[in-house]
Amino acid sequence: MKLLVVQLQNQNPLEPLDNNEMASQLAQLSQLGQIESLNSKFSDVLTTIERSYASSLVGKKVAFSTNIGALTGTVSEVQKSDGEMYLLVGGYKVGLDDVLAVGGTAE
Repeated sequence: MKLLVVQLQNQNPLEPLDNNEMASQLAQLSQLGQIESLNSKFSDVLTTIERSYASSLVGKKVAFSTNIGALTGTVSEVQKSDGEMYLLVGGYKVGLDDVLAVGGTAE
């Protein structure tokens, strides 16, 4: 929208913007707004799915990667920090991307 306003402010008065061109640009701006709204909603859905998945792992054995290699343990808790979901496994804070395998429930 800012781009359109700047363009209107700086147009040549002897050659004003064509009505068809202006309508086309407004349609493009409207589409861009709709795409941004869709992206925001998709992000919300993804966050909900991640939270649900992380919660389903509580009490289960997982294998996960660390800087010292692969380890295993039981998920005791789920936390959200800096917009990311983490699993607490033993003394480790494990990101969902670091989970290598999921086993059954711990006994």
